[in-house]
Amino acid sequence: MPPQPLGASEVLEIVSRCCATDAYRDKRVLLIVPDGTRTAPIGLLFDALFHQIGRVTKAFDVLIALGTHQPMDEPAICRRLEISESERRGIYSRVKFFNHAWDRPSALKRIGSLSAQEISELTNGLFAMDVPVEVNRMIFDYDQIIIIGPVFPHEVVGFSGGNKYLFPGVGGPQILNFFHWLGAVVTNPMIIGNKWTPVRRVVDRAAAMVKVDKLCFSLVVDAAKNLLGLFAGAPEAAWDQASDLSRQVHITFKEKPFHTILSCAPPMYDELWTAGKCMYKLEPVLADGGELIIYAPHLREVCVTHGAHIERIGYHCRDYFLKQWDKFKDVPWGVLAHSAHVRGIGTYENGVERCRGTVTLATGIPEQTCRRINLSYRDPKTIRPADFANREQEGILLVPKAGEMLFRLSDPPNWQQAEIPNSEH
Repeated sequence: MPPQPLGASEVLEIVSRCCATDAYRDKRVLLIVPDGTRTAPIGLLFDALFHQIGRVTKAFDVLIALGTHQPMDEPAICRRLEISESERRGIYSRVKFFNHAWDRPSALKRIGSLSAQEISELTNGLFAMDVPVEVNRMIFDYDQIIIIGPVFPHEVVGFSGGNKYLFPGVGGPQILNFFHWLGAVVTNPMIIGNKWTPVRRVVDRAAAMVKVDKLCFSLVVDAAKNLLGLFAGAPEAAWDQASDLSRQVHITFKEKPFHTILSCAPPMYDELWTAGKCMYKLEPVLADGGELIIYAPHLREVCVTHGAHIERIGYHCRDYFLKQWDKFKDVPWGVLAHSAHVRGIGTYENGVERCRGTVTLATGIPEQTCRRINLSYRDPKTIRPADFANREQEGILLVPKAGEMLFRLSDPPNWQQAEIPNSEH
């Protein structure tokens, strides 16, 4: 049985225990929180922390951990923090809002580099290369960082949360691109829902280079946004506990794979860049030769930030890139990773790509665009989600809100335990 949801009084008790008011007097505090693509009661924690310490601090500001996502305007940040316009003008008027600027060199500070030897050790010999580590320079203007964010199974790192809100949340492009491609080379099915992955080791090692006091509140929420767990402490420790609960709450096991999956993207995914999670979380239960449909009539963009790269390379399996590395090595590796994750497991032999299944977009993205980027197309007007409901015995699965809950097979097939190729990078 999952735990009972925590109430506001329990949250306040945890916050007050971890953040003694006097300990924060005249300190500069920066909250790092996720953007709108993560389900969590961020406002509950923001309000509790503000009332516990916000009035005595010299600064109490908010940095949105965008990674490479689109910046949020002030109304969107208010919605993320669950505050009204009047509250923003009144009680929270002294709080400053910032978006992470991953692509602006002047906004970043290089704090070191992970050596080729370290990378080899962290990745079990898969890669051996120097990786510069940059992070948003403004975090060094504060005495204390407080990370607030949920933990879910994650396609790149295994479970999200913890130090992932630093890297890639407020990190620079080189470390970001490196470990996203590392995750893609290992493959989504081998990474997602596993704790101690090579990518997690890289993220934690990079975070250890950030010499600012850090406190983390890791949240575990259910589909209805109920707070089932709140763990506070160092980012590594809070994440460790939260990921154990996430494994219980966010993984659904199925006995057999499905030949048709309707994966419905919620409105918080407004680009394929984020709606790709509707594939990542369901790839393990897609049958060989099956079709996964990302259903999102509201979605009209592939990706504002990286769309030109995606238009050029399209969506392909990992081996398509690895076996033509000279052709693709100069494309941002994070884009290659996204492409491979969305397209899923496949092979590339003798110039022929064979993917395990079909990925179809039923979105506002035009058919010609879908075909051009190597994805299939269905007119969303021809789809009624209710027609897919209650048909699991027929091999048809409907997921009304996809992207956060991970689906796995109780007895996974060989392709989910595939050998990882050696990298030549």
